Amino acid sequence: MNNDNIINKTKVFVKDTLEHAEGGHDWFHTLRVYNNAVLIAKQEPVNLFVVQLGALLHDIADSKFHDGDETIGPKVAREFLFTHNVDSTVIEHVVNIIENISFKGGNETQKFKSPELDVVQDADRLDAIGAIGIARCFNYGGFKNRALYNPEIKPNLNMTKEEYKASNAPTINHFYEKLLLLKDRMHTKTAQKVATERHIYMTQFLDQFYNEWNGLK
Repeated sequence: MNNDNIINKTKVFVKDTLEHAEGGHDWFHTLRVYNNAVLIAKQEPVNLFVVQLGALLHDIADSKFHDGDETIGPKVAREFLFTHNVDSTVIEHVVNIIENISFKGGNETQKFKSPELDVVQDADRLDAIGAIGIARCFNYGGFKNRALYNPEIKPNLNMTKEEYKASNAPTINHFYEKLLLLKDRMHTKTAQKVATERHIYMTQFLDQFYNEWNGLK
């Protein structure tokens, strides 16, 4: 089976698997990440096939929706790729991308590095900022029944991975604990440029949010 056929089968598999996923982590999120990763990859010396598979399978079983279990996603991806006779070195690379792509509070040391991971991670992080990032943030906050904002609960910028995963802080806090940090954590020049524009949009949104929160002026 050639690479294009495997990519097409992977798209079908992911779309079916994520049919009932939370709106911020559904097939359309994956498709946006995939499309951005392919665009970024055009400017980088990477294995496009690995980037494509990594982008498509990066959220196949997000630990947030599986009681924090980070082993399910890599296992599902490995089994799917093995079933389709993908080369073992490609499988291991894709699994490493899945295991290391997550933000995890931003204070964890990344155990695996590759140009392909950089591309997929940038594409995933771009989808977490800007207008879509704002929409996804509040969608997930509503999914978890979190408060929009509570001035008495301050953002925690020094969370451990465990604290980050267990946090039930208001949605606005997530901007400071993750979204506003992503601009300076992009790896590729393409993503850095786009991230700068989306970062500005988020700061403008927050300014407007606080103005409205505090009443008419």
